[in-house]
Amino acid sequence: MPLIRLKSLLIVTLFHLTFGYAAAQSASNKNAATIKLRLQKLNTLGSVLYFAAHPDDENTRLIAWLANEKYYRTGYLSLTRGDGGQNLIGTEQAEELGLLRTQELLAARQDDGGEQFFSTANDFGFSKTYAETFKIWNKEKILADAVWVIRNFKPDVIITRFPGDPRAGHGHHQASSILALEAFKAAADPNRFPEQLAYVKPWQAERILWNTFNFGSANTIEEGQFHVDLSQYNPFLGKTYGELAAISRTNHKSQGFGSTSQRGIMKEYFELLGGSSPRKSLFDGIDTTWSRVPKAQSVQKLIQQVNQEFDLAHPQYSVKTLVKLLSELEKLGDNYWAQQKIKEVKRLILDCANIWISCQTDEPKYANGETIQVNTHIIVQAPHITASLTDLRAGHYAGQNTLTSAQPLTYNQAKTLKTTIKTTDLTQPYWLSAFHSLGSFQVKNQKLIGMPITDNLPSMLLQLSIEGKIIDYRFPIIYAYNDPVKGEVNNPLIVAPRLTINLDQKAIIVNGNQPKQVELSFTANTDQVKAWVHPVLPKGWRMEPASFEVALQQKDDEWTKQVTIYPPAQASLNDSIYFNLVYPDSLKELAKAIHYIKYDHIPQIAWFPTTAARLSKIETGTAAKRIGYLPGAGDLIPQSLREIGLQVDLLSENDIMHQDLSVYDAIITGIRIYNVNDRIRYLQPKLLDYVKNGGTLVEQYNVNGGLKTPSIGPYPFQITRDRVTDEQAKVTFTHPQHQVLTYPNAISSKDFDGWIQERGLYFAGNVDAHYIQPLSMHDPDEAKNSGSLLVATYGKGKYVYTSLAFFRELPAGVPGAYRLFVNLLAKENK
Repeated sequence: MPLIRLKSLLIVTLFHLTFGYAAAQSASNKNAATIKLRLQKLNTLGSVLYFAAHPDDENTRLIAWLANEKYYRTGYLSLTRGDGGQNLIGTEQAEELGLLRTQELLAARQDDGGEQFFSTANDFGFSKTYAETFKIWNKEKILADAVWVIRNFKPDVIITRFPGDPRAGHGHHQASSILALEAFKAAADPNRFPEQLAYVKPWQAERILWNTFNFGSANTIEEGQFHVDLSQYNPFLGKTYGELAAISRTNHKSQGFGSTSQRGIMKEYFELLGGSSPRKSLFDGIDTTWSRVPKAQSVQKLIQQVNQEFDLAHPQYSVKTLVKLLSELEKLGDNYWAQQKIKEVKRLILDCANIWISCQTDEPKYANGETIQVNTHIIVQAPHITASLTDLRAGHYAGQNTLTSAQPLTYNQAKTLKTTIKTTDLTQPYWLSAFHSLGSFQVKNQKLIGMPITDNLPSMLLQLSIEGKIIDYRFPIIYAYNDPVKGEVNNPLIVAPRLTINLDQKAIIVNGNQPKQVELSFTANTDQVKAWVHPVLPKGWRMEPASFEVALQQKDDEWTKQVTIYPPAQASLNDSIYFNLVYPDSLKELAKAIHYIKYDHIPQIAWFPTTAARLSKIETGTAAKRIGYLPGAGDLIPQSLREIGLQVDLLSENDIMHQDLSVYDAIITGIRIYNVNDRIRYLQPKLLDYVKNGGTLVEQYNVNGGLKTPSIGPYPFQITRDRVTDEQAKVTFTHPQHQVLTYPNAISSKDFDGWIQERGLYFAGNVDAHYIQPLSMHDPDEAKNSGSLLVATYGKGKYVYTSLAFFRELPAGVPGAYRLFVNLLAKENK
């Protein structure tokens, strides 16, 4: 039997696919209570789009309430993926941090009932003004993205998290509000971004509101503001909206946003930004019934019927009515709300019939172009359901129906069907498929913009006959396995290049004119892989051997190759190395690495960045040779220092408390250690004793909230929220003859060239006179700030506290940052 309505299927089920992986390891939402909630939601035709800048900006309490109490279709548009923030649970930065936070947002939406969207804006780091933000983002480009999301999502109400002025704090926050208001107007104007009208129509939301707030030192709630009460308890979910919000927000683990549940009186306040004013509800003047859809009377009656007749103990009794409802919805054509409810009803039919489907492969990873077998497992777990499988084929890849005839599905009788498909695309995140600028990702396919993850992930299309109704479904292809501790684990299928090349470092550091040995790690992602490897080097650089062949016999075989990099007499700060692969079939491609991101709270992530490294030629002396490193929230400082030949030992609490620390020339503490290490107040006296006895202690930045001990250094200072976000900001030497600026390296203004993202963050303030502050810097139109670097003699040793962003600069191979950091490690000359 042919697969029908394929085009509409790809549109209608796309959101199920994109959220399928995020839900792969989540608790089931098919219990009778949540099915009942979803049935009641069928009668509400209203939508809300929450609008902000970053993962974690959203009001999870309000989103949960809108989606589960008011039954509105609720979306969150995060302009960025949080790529430029900090990471409290690992060492991922930049694109990899964005990947991690994308999945954290998807996990949050699974818990609060919302849907997730993104623009192509790149989080380039903290910005103090919207003007700077728009200069880097390209305002018109990101505005077009926002308009596209609005025209697709068709919200009746838009809500911003922030105002468009300094009360919002972060320049991205301000920009998000400005863009929301402009997009509210532009989405309705056919003259704005008319190229989008080939796919969508103009859309005018009824109103746009700012969700005012009272947190920290900022209180923007005023008497007389419109407000709603969120104090209800949801019996279907067994939670208050304060509890749901905490569960949702706790998914933002990389931000350290574990949250405590709230109960009791909870209100949210709003200020009108555009459109008509609400009086009694957020949806005043908006028809949220089936009256907004022509000829929907029979649909409304069937929804009322299925809600009245639903049996919590026997959800399968509702399947026949739901099938009738689906047929009536399909008669309404391409009406927006009819199409949305078709998606919901299809899923309800599957869940009420308790039909379990999983499409799995035997291995977690395959090479692009490889033929693989997919095992589709299906079982009907509710009695008295008449069902059969009528069509089965690959969802994204070309393929024919693998069934010779319809397969009856019998109650509690598992069935497995095998399908052979050929992969044709890498499972690469779509926004990372091309090189991107500082301000935004490059996405050529208009239809992809806004989507949380790639839409071309491997999937299977199934056509089921349920109670005589032909219904199409799309399921992701996964790899499922049993972990002895976690139990069953479901991960997305990985489609990789035939051969991947990994480098352990983002930057290859060459000290002076000395050659540097580099290890290349090769992995075969299929059998019988052979290719010639050719480096792509800037002028003057060379590699030995200049090229070589790789031949691996079996899938997952690994091979390492030592090569030697020779620097030129002069090198650029922008020099990088790449590699070309030339296969026997004449295919030539730029080599890619394979990187994994693994955390228990999200599905495994695999992606394929270009195999590349910055080539950094550094002229640095070293005075300290053996370094101890006490980890904090996670950074790559130990690996970076080993690049220049220093011995770096990772220290534990036991080492600090009981080991002879005098064997170390210097000890470094990881970023935010005073925020994340509950034992630091017991470790600190030992660290300060080490300094007093002649050691050098270098402490990296912390934030002022949640300090585990009030005193960080041997003498008082405070941590502020001050920062210098302009990575090119002028740096003034206030004590140019101080040892940290002269030994073993003479630091000059050139050592601050080539820095990335920012100079520093969370500078020190109210600094005791015992400290020397040898550097001063500031962002445009701001006062000078000397809180980036503190140095003090304490006993026989040297104490250093620095808010300079070494955790970004050293892994990026910034030469001057290395030279200055080496100076910080040197013992104080007496």
